[in-house]
Amino acid sequence: MALSRPARLVALAVATASACMVAVGTSPASAASSVRPGVPTPGAPGIGDSYFPDLGNGGFDVRHYGLGISYDPASGRLDGRAAVTSRATQDLSRFDLDLQRLTVDKVTVDGRRARFTRRGDELVITPARPLRRGRTFTTDVTYHGIPQPLGGPIVFGSKYGWMKTKTGVFVACEPNAASTWFPSSDHPSDKATFDITMDAPKGLTGVSNGRLVSTWTKGDRTWSHWRETRPMATYLATATIDRFHVRTGRTPGGIPMYVAIDPDLEASSKVDVYQVTSDATDYWSKVFGPYPFEETGAIVDDMPLAGFSLEVQSKPVYSAVRSESTIVHELAHQWFGDSVSVRRWKDIWLNEGFATYAQWLWAEHKGTRSAHDSFLAAYNSYPADNPFWKIKVDDPQRDTMFSDAVYDRGAMTLQMLRERIGDQAFFRLLKVWTSEHRYGNAQTSDFVRTAERVSGKPLGDLFRTWLETPARPSLG
Repeated sequence: MALSRPARLVALAVATASACMVAVGTSPASAASSVRPGVPTPGAPGIGDSYFPDLGNGGFDVRHYGLGISYDPASGRLDGRAAVTSRATQDLSRFDLDLQRLTVDKVTVDGRRARFTRRGDELVITPARPLRRGRTFTTDVTYHGIPQPLGGPIVFGSKYGWMKTKTGVFVACEPNAASTWFPSSDHPSDKATFDITMDAPKGLTGVSNGRLVSTWTKGDRTWSHWRETRPMATYLATATIDRFHVRTGRTPGGIPMYVAIDPDLEASSKVDVYQVTSDATDYWSKVFGPYPFEETGAIVDDMPLAGFSLEVQSKPVYSAVRSESTIVHELAHQWFGDSVSVRRWKDIWLNEGFATYAQWLWAEHKGTRSAHDSFLAAYNSYPADNPFWKIKVDDPQRDTMFSDAVYDRGAMTLQMLRERIGDQAFFRLLKVWTSEHRYGNAQTSDFVRTAERVSGKPLGDLFRTWLETPARPSLG
């Protein structure tokens, strides 16, 4: 995620007051300890993430989402049907899905009517028969309502999630807004493949993740079917619908491209989104390893309410055309955040620190400033008494998880690592990291171990100084 500088600075006001949240959901470990083999028991209502304890769900692993949504921009109403295919990881008497505010009309499990209740943002489902461990099952949920964007301090006061535009909808859901428009296990540790079909008034274009399978028009409605065949975290899913000029093609390296841009923004922009996307995708493929998805691109909409852009898998969404630097940041996330996703939200620097460092690498590549000079500029911009240095980057706390420190100090950590182990080991490390954790989840301790293995050097002191110490490190 890339945020405008004024939005990012808001977080500093609450940095020192942010307190550690207590997990109230059932963690996977505690859930497992209460389960007796062969005896069906309820799945946990959350995975126990310290920042969002009730997100995600225990007792099953989602394998695929088949989403069909019909949207009316005039009223804001969404009518949806979600087929969620999962594998039971315990004997289940009942289980939860995350779904915020929308009305559920019907639920079936493997075609049989299931009982359901609502507990806050949880949809609690009791199948007609218990589900045995190891069984693959499909939960079909029919629902409707008017999705609402989320707000609060997490994304610096900006609205996020499902946001109405003048003619359509802009959908950008990090960290916890996917469940405002479809029932899900809404946590990045539970990745799945997706089919997303949207229908909207004729003249609007629905754009989502992966490749466009088909599009058709009947009467005054147009349907678009998109398929993402690579595992994806729920917050990276989008169903953005609006007036777009679409351009397709391939990068010089042969990667398929799909760029959808608001015609008015395209006419006024000084940045060629298509060209920068093409160039950056190919360059990052050389630096970070093979591009991990079937298509690259961009979705550029006119959404002033959103002060950010987001690394939606395969084609980032931009709420405006801001800069070349923003584009290269979001495309770097395709490796760091999308393909290699965090196991818990406290490790968010593995996404944002790496994408910010990619901006420094891009400037170095373009010959405008070395990464070392970018490091010094960032370091010197924060005096020792600035609250910036009080945030522990490896656990920044929920309400400041997108603070400047996570981005800039995370990037500083990588530059210090590069200077400690040398360019050859550093750039080999980036490719090893993206290869070994491709399409999976990882945490800070995994990166530290990988860095030490690749470099052959003990690095604990470096990471403690730059990620954990709530003070400005000395450069002496």
